[in-house]
Amino acid sequence: MLARLNSVTLEGIDGIICEVEVDVARGGFDKSLIVGLPDAAVKESTERVKSAIINSGYKYPKTQSLVNLAPADVKKAGPAFDLPIALGMLIGEGAIAGSGHRELVIVGELALDGRVRPVNGVLSMAMTAAAKGFARMMVPLENAKEAAVVEDIEVLGVGTLAQAAAYVSNELELEATVVDLDQLFNVSSAYDVDFADVKGQESVKRALTVAAAGGHNIMMIGPPGAGKTMLSQRLATILPPLSLAESLETTRIYSSVGLLERDKALMATRPVRTPHHTASGPALVGGGSTPRPGELSLAHHGILFLDEFCEFPRHVLEMIRQPLEDACVTVARARRTIRFPSQFMLVAAMNPCPCGYYGSDARRCKCTPNQVERYLARISGPLVDRIDIHIDVPAISFRKLRGKGGQLDSGSMRSDVLRARGRQHQRFGDGRVLTNARMNHNHVEKFCALDAASEQILKQAMSEFGLSARAHDKICKVARTIADLADAENIAPEHLAEAIGYRKLDRRI
Repeated sequence: MLARLNSVTLEGIDGIICEVEVDVARGGFDKSLIVGLPDAAVKESTERVKSAIINSGYKYPKTQSLVNLAPADVKKAGPAFDLPIALGMLIGEGAIAGSGHRELVIVGELALDGRVRPVNGVLSMAMTAAAKGFARMMVPLENAKEAAVVEDIEVLGVGTLAQAAAYVSNELELEATVVDLDQLFNVSSAYDVDFADVKGQESVKRALTVAAAGGHNIMMIGPPGAGKTMLSQRLATILPPLSLAESLETTRIYSSVGLLERDKALMATRPVRTPHHTASGPALVGGGSTPRPGELSLAHHGILFLDEFCEFPRHVLEMIRQPLEDACVTVARARRTIRFPSQFMLVAAMNPCPCGYYGSDARRCKCTPNQVERYLARISGPLVDRIDIHIDVPAISFRKLRGKGGQLDSGSMRSDVLRARGRQHQRFGDGRVLTNARMNHNHVEKFCALDAASEQILKQAMSEFGLSARAHDKICKVARTIADLADAENIAPEHLAEAIGYRKLDRRI
């Protein structure tokens, strides 16, 4: 007897609806077989399914069976097909009968005792099922809240194969899982750090406010112990809260690679990724034999903090140049091309020299000019061009270190950022450009008009520092953000002068 059920597989972070056909033979097959480009985890499901069926109180078919996963030209990976294959075998054997599996998408891994274990990527699977018009979806109980954040689909959580079989045979009613999105955001959106913890560094806090207001990439340069890491850890506290659409996009990336916490249905705070400088290229940008997202995509709608920037291999740093411009990572393979979203703020931190104390008043630098030059040369000019703001982070004096705390806190900085983002929203509307940092050259010419005095200042800076055309646009974008923070309609000379002051690294490389 032939049974047909619906399931979902992931390609990257996108779901693809699959039809699971299970033909329980009447002496026609030599052995049980799964076809349709299954990976090792899918091929092994026959053994898990057999034990789960027997330990759930059902008889396993004595004859062999054939399982086809369609479409046959899409690689199937992971254990999510266990549950639909087991139900298909029970239906094909005639052990259960009913219509509960029709128009139902089913995913789940089976334990040997019949328990249904959680799987990765359920949010993307639910989004795909809803987009394809399915009204119901059966998922592991631990994944139910995650899938239930998707509108227009009824999510049924099951804990055992017996429970799923009883529902399919119309012997059991399952209650749909419902989540309160407002409550999820309220409970999970709080931060436990604040810029008030950072003593001194008011000029750096100002630069970080500008970066957050316009979504600009920023580089912090300073000696060890100046507070670069501490500052970067608090940048997320002044960014605008995640919208539901942004949260769904980010959550499905984490869900697809198994990094979403099981007790969380949705990510309510912006991600902050801090890969070590020994990270490989595929770990940073994504890829592998079965392409999966890297750190750039895991930082989507959040912050990618690269500490010890000069210690990363140069060829690895060059890999992030295109994603910084395109806001996506493209992984090309022989059969197909997969794109992972990667719209993030790059926050880089580096020492000014190998010993870390070049230009510092705290300690004498022991590096030769040639060593300093070689150290800075590890970062290419094109990559520096793509970083909007370069700011020095000086060592903290004893008096400030023993003081009560910083003048600027996250609350006041965030209110400034939200006000500036509001002006940008009015300027760009609901289009693809959401922040000043994402403007193209046409937007720069339209929204970054300069008066005669500002024009002269920019001309002199371009000539003196030998800035590129990209650096020209970056300066104009940052100046536009500074003007937004000042609630100014037009860019003034003081706004442009501050933006030019944030291009310190151009003068050294």
